[in-house]
Amino acid sequence: MSFHITPIKNWLKLLRWDKPSGRLILLIPAGWSLWLAPSSPPSSSLFFLIILGGICISGAGCIANDLWDKKIDKEVARTKFRPLATGSVRTTTAGFLLLITLALGLLAVLMLPISSRNLCLQISSAALIPILIYPSSKRWFKYPQALLALCWGFAVLIPWAASESSIEPGWGLITCWIATMSWTFGFDTVYAMPDMEDDKELGLNSSALNLGENAKKVVSISYLLTSLLLGISAFLAKVSLIFWPLWIISSFGMQREVLFLKNQNQVFKNHFKNQVLLGSLVLLGLILARA
Repeated sequence: MSFHITPIKNWLKLLRWDKPSGRLILLIPAGWSLWLAPSSPPSSSLFFLIILGGICISGAGCIANDLWDKKIDKEVARTKFRPLATGSVRTTTAGFLLLITLALGLLAVLMLPISSRNLCLQISSAALIPILIYPSSKRWFKYPQALLALCWGFAVLIPWAASESSIEPGWGLITCWIATMSWTFGFDTVYAMPDMEDDKELGLNSSALNLGENAKKVVSISYLLTSLLLGISAFLAKVSLIFWPLWIISSFGMQREVLFLKNQNQVFKNHFKNQVLLGSLVLLGLILARA
């Protein structure tokens, strides 16, 4: 039995589906978008399709990342046990899984309502370019986390387009979109902190490495901008009062997490997980306010 189970476990590791935090942190902004859109709350079918698409595309992004970094991952303490780095998953198998996840993501878009399907296809096609390029950016761009933030921004644009059949530039959409990118830049800068020594030795870039002593300050500003912009989005959406206490708790929580940052790997891991909880708290507030 283990002969059959072991490959599946390695595939799940390659897709990062064994680590729910990484998947939730992409789906949370999609939820913000769905519950801030004028026609919210979303239908159950739309909600399911957005989750399906988000899980598949995030898995595809992880595979693309590991294909780019197969050799580099072997040299970095945090990543040296990833399936492609250890050889527990073949490159051809990874390529096959990449095609499957992209196909499932496409299927999710094709199942959207006709009124929004073509627009979502166009946005999804545009999203593929930065998603597939991002893993290489640490080799040539000093702030690859900014490119990841751009990728995360599509997690707002696609659900909004699916819900409204439009992405006409209104302030509600713009503030939610920028808030998501700011949040992503912040937590991914923290995520890069444990790798700074390895990245420096390998000649790779990260915002944590290039910001140096200012990294924590920039993360704090990123989270402050996130909170303010989400607050503006919620205000423009005229959400009920039940949202605001949860928004305040989340806003203070994000700043509190920055104060706890120290040069310890476990602290960085906890920070990432806690951002999932704080982002979920904002989403819960929106869901309750729209109920």
